[in-house]
Amino acid sequence: MSILPHHYHIHHAASIGRRHHYHHHRHHRVYCTATTPLKPRPKVEPLIINTTPLIAPPKLDDPELKSSWTHRAWVATGCTTVLISLASSVVGSVDSHIWLEPVLSGFAGYLFADLGSGVYHWGIDNYGDASTPVFGSQIDAFQGHHRWPWTITKRQFANNLHALARVITYTVLPIDLIGHDHPAVMGFVGMASGCIMFSQLFHSWAHGTKSKLPPVVVVLQDAGVLVSRSQHAAHHRPPYNNNYCIVSGVWNKFLDENRVFEALEMVVFFKLGLRPRSWSEPNSDWTEESEASPATSDFVAMTMLCIRISSNVEYFLEKPVINENTVVSLEYEFNEYHKKSKPHVTQSQ
Repeated sequence: MSILPHHYHIHHAASIGRRHHYHHHRHHRVYCTATTPLKPRPKVEPLIINTTPLIAPPKLDDPELKSSWTHRAWVATGCTTVLISLASSVVGSVDSHIWLEPVLSGFAGYLFADLGSGVYHWGIDNYGDASTPVFGSQIDAFQGHHRWPWTITKRQFANNLHALARVITYTVLPIDLIGHDHPAVMGFVGMASGCIMFSQLFHSWAHGTKSKLPPVVVVLQDAGVLVSRSQHAAHHRPPYNNNYCIVSGVWNKFLDENRVFEALEMVVFFKLGLRPRSWSEPNSDWTEESEASPATSDFVAMTMLCIRISSNVEYFLEKPVINENTVVSLEYEFNEYHKKSKPHVTQSQ
């Protein structure tokens, strides 16, 4: 705003009798200026879009997914140990002419393995971290599995089984040496240890797609002999506190409907003061990340750029550019692009 200068000219004429006297006043110029403060323009920082997670998922050619000769040696040793148990059970049954007890004990071992896998899975999913003694690496691996579940299908056979094979070797080999004369015991031990060691393979199949799995595996999954794809997929969806068993999954319904693990969590909390992860809102450590396609990353970058441009336009127009309808439209378009990326392998196809 500006004010033009004002000129003041005052002329007085006074006539006293015949004498006229004019008084001329000086001209005065008064300057007044006023400025309206301009709206400061916000400092625009360079647009930096980071579409990669802080912890990147393993690549397909990552050495961590490959089998080493050490892995193969442990798997071979574990399989040998399991076969010794089963062979001892069969030989003992032939010599004693008793078949029912070893068969029933073997079935009990199969059920025990499923239950044991669920309890173990529940424990490492909810308690401890990578620094936990003994179990730290397993806890860290399972947390990574929750973020990138599809990676288990990329692991080579021995790489996936070697950790459990090592545990089975150390645990079962002494039992083989001591109890080889008891067919029922050997039947239970052989079936339980074998299912536990191969549980990671069953787990991997539960993340596979139907078209890529061997037909016999699909038949066993549909029959409930092995954990099914649809049943285990529920474990990777909120609230992430069910379907822990990964051998056959036969115990999952009973454990979930009777809230067995919830009761155990209460006991642990009141006795030890430890809160399970399932009580907290799922964060990035729990939520699944699929393999993002380049199209999705490009779309995210373009969306962020549009939002930055619109904020500059709002500055000049002094009115909002992005409204609720625009946000909904962007969300819809992003979801459409996300569907075009590789589908989650937890879903059966």
